[in-house]
Amino acid sequence: MHFPPVDHQILHLKRGVEEIIPEQDLRTKLLDAEKTGKPLTVKLGCDPSRPDLHLGHAVVLRKLRQFQDFGHEIVLIVGDFTGMIGDASGRSKMRPALSLDETRRNGKTYFEQASTILAPERVQIVYNSEWLGTLSFEDVVLLAGKTTVARMLERDDFAVRYSKGDPIGIHEFLYPLAQAQDSVEIQSDIELGGTDQKFNLLMGRNLQKSVGQSPQVCMTLPILEGLDGKEKMSKSLNNYIGLSESAEQMYGKILSLPDALIYRYFELASDEETTELPRLRQFASESPRDAKHRLALSVTRLYHGSDQAEQARDHFERTIIAKQVPNDIPSFTPETKGPIGLLSLLTMAGLTSSNGAARRLVEQGAVSIDGEKVTDSRREIHTEKDTPCVIKVGKRRFVRVVG
Repeated sequence: MHFPPVDHQILHLKRGVEEIIPEQDLRTKLLDAEKTGKPLTVKLGCDPSRPDLHLGHAVVLRKLRQFQDFGHEIVLIVGDFTGMIGDASGRSKMRPALSLDETRRNGKTYFEQASTILAPERVQIVYNSEWLGTLSFEDVVLLAGKTTVARMLERDDFAVRYSKGDPIGIHEFLYPLAQAQDSVEIQSDIELGGTDQKFNLLMGRNLQKSVGQSPQVCMTLPILEGLDGKEKMSKSLNNYIGLSESAEQMYGKILSLPDALIYRYFELASDEETTELPRLRQFASESPRDAKHRLALSVTRLYHGSDQAEQARDHFERTIIAKQVPNDIPSFTPETKGPIGLLSLLTMAGLTSSNGAARRLVEQGAVSIDGEKVTDSRREIHTEKDTPCVIKVGKRRFVRVVG
């Protein structure tokens, strides 16, 4: 099989990745694949306890799609058996276990949604109950003998709970070993996961070494922050952008992102060219309003196609902004040309009594520019690039800023 040049693969595969452990092994494996014509086996374990996917889940799925596009084999492991244990990664308490029927049902839903990103005809789906469910008690004891309690307590979530005296079930120690056994069974070359999965991924390397296999390369990807800009994207926190949401919902939610996250979303959630990222970083800094519209169009296009993404943009401009802005609002022309701090501009335009009052309103989420909420008090408006624009404070105070 023919693969793209190794350097080309590495350039794109490293995009947005937190860690590659060890990085040199990735190059070695790609060179071996090029030499033998045999694709690499790339593994992702899906969590059947959370079947509703959002852009946070898409970060790792999009990396998996890159491997697909480069010609490698993707194995999606539905953790129907491990779901009955419950992964403790990133958890401060024991996670409720699921039944086998629940994990199977959730796994099917996960795959259906993941297929909006992956090429489904080129995904091998396996259920880890096929091998974990057949282990005898002797097999489990031998598997548990591959590591130590001290090693398990190196994992942050276990260490914190142990130091606080919170209960840790013995079965929870078995989860990383079970996930590692998945890597052994499929002879994984590379395993992907979020940064919270690092311990489990490394356990896979260790177990493969112990049985004489070439250890997998571990690639960890960042946990994407949600719409609040603070917590990780989560449906329970209502700060998520769902993969199955309408184009209008997706476009509008992206416009509500804090300015500080614009570039991070370009890197992790969009299909913008990797070589364009340095320019997009500068664009996001200099003109966040325009950059956010480009981001919204780019991400919405990924999941709904170009036509629906364009329609979502038109819908936003025609209905949302137009509905919010009265016809008879006053205009304000700053005397200073060039970039002006938003706080100063609000005060100069008479919308606030002082910069301090302006800062409080921005931090409370009471200020928007052209219908987009602004939460960064350091935001600047460039009179030559960003105007005309409509600034809204609270529910009824408006001003049209013209250059």
